[in-house]
Amino acid sequence: MKPDQPNQNRAKLDVSKADVVALAPPAEFVSGAKDLGIELEAAEVAGLGLYLALLMKANQTQNLTAVRDETEAWRRHILDSLTLLPALAEFPEGARVIDVGSGGGLPGIPLAIAMPHLKFTLLEATAKKCDFLTQVVGRVGLKNTVVLQGRSERVGHDRGERADKFGTVTHSGGHREAYDAVVARAVGRLATLVELTAPLCRIGGSVLLIKGEKAGEELAEAERALHLLKVVHVETLQTPTGRIVILEKRSATPRDYPRADGEPSRAPLGGKADRTG
Repeated sequence: MKPDQPNQNRAKLDVSKADVVALAPPAEFVSGAKDLGIELEAAEVAGLGLYLALLMKANQTQNLTAVRDETEAWRRHILDSLTLLPALAEFPEGARVIDVGSGGGLPGIPLAIAMPHLKFTLLEATAKKCDFLTQVVGRVGLKNTVVLQGRSERVGHDRGERADKFGTVTHSGGHREAYDAVVARAVGRLATLVELTAPLCRIGGSVLLIKGEKAGEELAEAERALHLLKVVHVETLQTPTGRIVILEKRSATPRDYPRADGEPSRAPLGGKADRTG
């Protein structure tokens, strides 16, 4: 995730008042959701359709997704994001979830629409994408979602305000080890991604990563990273659209991690250089 550079000639992305109509879900999405045991209320389906319409509208001028076909987008974006629902289902009301490298809002926005009882943070480094996410959050009416601009390498060290009272040091308002669950999709290889996500997860929390068919290969490659970052591979779930790698954080992240901007991608902990990060 590279921060956006100032550019006076950059086209202003604004979908807050765009004339769009919520897209209706195709039969393939409905049957796919049913097969996963996902039950959505009519208002949630409408919210997902509106979000997807806004994403496709913005994509006409901004590179937010390579998927141009609406039917394919329902499967590859919405259904793929919602495959995380079963893994998040046991989290209590008010649990905090952060979507690392949210980009165009995936998987965070579909999850926030379908799980209004959880609190979502969309972490994205690029300013124009944050603009889009903020507009979508307002347009869809997501009261449980905030947008945070920043690099995970820096946000992962943010402990918030420090207070020392009667010899007891506490922190409040930060992001390091503050989230019950950390999710990510299409951000990078596991050896890189673990370093960008684990520091944000609380001890005892979960890191849920949507991956493809090479998940097993990436897990083997990331063995050293998992060890150094104090997370354990619990399970890999196969879904109709890919695989979900479930990690559990057993103890505190060592203070040296995450490393400086770009370092997790350039020199992964035990893995090959990540050209997608």
